[in-house]
Amino acid sequence: MSKLWSLCIALAVALGLPVLAFASGGGHASPHIPGAELSVMWVIPFACLLLSIAIMPLTAPHFWEHHFGKIAVAWGLAFLIPCALVYGFDTALYEFMHAMLGEYVPFIVLLFALFTVAGGVRLKGSLVGTPVVNTGILAVGTVLASWMGTTGAAMLLIRPLLRANAHRRYRVHSVVFFIFLVANIGGSLTPLGDPPLFLGYLKGVDFFWTAQHLFLKMGIMSLLLLGIFFAADTFLYNKEGRPVPPATAGEAEEKLGLDGKVNLLLLGAIVAAVLSSGMVRVSWLDMTINGVSVEGQNFLRDVVLLCIAGLSLKLTSHRCRELNNFSWAPILEVAKLFVGIFVAMIPAIAILRAGADGALAGLIHMVTDANGQPVNAMYFWLTGMLSSFLDNAPTYVVFFNTAGGDAAHLMGEMSTTLAAISAGAVFMGANSYIGNAPNFMVRSIAEEQGVPMPSFFGYLAWSFGILVPLFALLTWLFFV
Repeated sequence: MSKLWSLCIALAVALGLPVLAFASGGGHASPHIPGAELSVMWVIPFACLLLSIAIMPLTAPHFWEHHFGKIAVAWGLAFLIPCALVYGFDTALYEFMHAMLGEYVPFIVLLFALFTVAGGVRLKGSLVGTPVVNTGILAVGTVLASWMGTTGAAMLLIRPLLRANAHRRYRVHSVVFFIFLVANIGGSLTPLGDPPLFLGYLKGVDFFWTAQHLFLKMGIMSLLLLGIFFAADTFLYNKEGRPVPPATAGEAEEKLGLDGKVNLLLLGAIVAAVLSSGMVRVSWLDMTINGVSVEGQNFLRDVVLLCIAGLSLKLTSHRCRELNNFSWAPILEVAKLFVGIFVAMIPAIAILRAGADGALAGLIHMVTDANGQPVNAMYFWLTGMLSSFLDNAPTYVVFFNTAGGDAAHLMGEMSTTLAAISAGAVFMGANSYIGNAPNFMVRSIAEEQGVPMPSFFGYLAWSFGILVPLFALLTWLFFV
């Protein structure tokens, strides 16, 4: 419970900063870090943070387990301190506050709400992890992801999947494919599915445009991955001797059903809160702190999300969460690590936003041929590969703007280009643990329940071995 209170206090303080700014008037200028001036050397702290996440759990597991939060913050400071020395304290403070108020706080509040609410839904009865059942769970999650978000679908179904397979010897592949499908590819049909598509919606892309133009691509990827998973799970299930879970008196008498059903309504409330924040302006709550604008509807949304999480805790029995193997450790791990990640990635995003004027101009030039025509295959791969390690939402916006930034034009004559950008940002978030918000969370929950998940590089071996060939096929079918 002390861990829960520490997280709630941290969220309350973070949300309280804009209120203090509102009271003090704010109104400062915005001293952005000049992305066009930055060399790739500024990205070293972010690269080192990724290497720490990849290597230290293997080489120094005990030290990492107790100090990963401090290590993440240290790499964030490895950028902020030089930034303050070179560009001034005001610029460093602005970039930090922008990363926290504009990106980290909305990210962690939404994740906290979904984690809390979905953790209160328990599938009662015995669900045995056979290949058919496991494939069914993945298929249902893939469908749900576009309508309740990849994070919501992942948090709702990961525990039932883990419980169904608790008696199995081979479980890693189930979680890996769950990340592929439910936490990423499944969220590609509506703006509710994944943050990049929601940003596209705010920029004028029609709500059902992605469903129309990504359905076939998403369907092909999903069917191929489900087929590969079913074949692999069948082979491993037979290799294990088709195991049957040991009888447990309490669960044997329990009928199949749902406990904590009220949380399904609360999940709907979360989706409604997120969607309405992009459609309704609450200008009287607009505020500024150190030049960072916080729009009123976004602040109100985050307050509502925390209230929904509080309602879930109030209305869900402790016994239900206990039987659901619920704990606060996974959300705390993500909250600590992503403070450092959001700060350390600031220069990488700034360079990328500088476009043809930045240190990554060579990459930007690759998306246009000698005749000035878009190279859709490169839009797909560059958007995707950068989204694999950076925040996929700003990466989507960078390439959306590189392609012209006019939603009507992109949905019309350049529909293939917009489809390539959208598919790259959503699909390739599955390439690494930090490619999309729920990936790391799913990994943490699985490890907490005894699944020996691959290391950072180990997961890359899975994703590059399985996903990259399928992405190449997708490129040949649709983007060449």
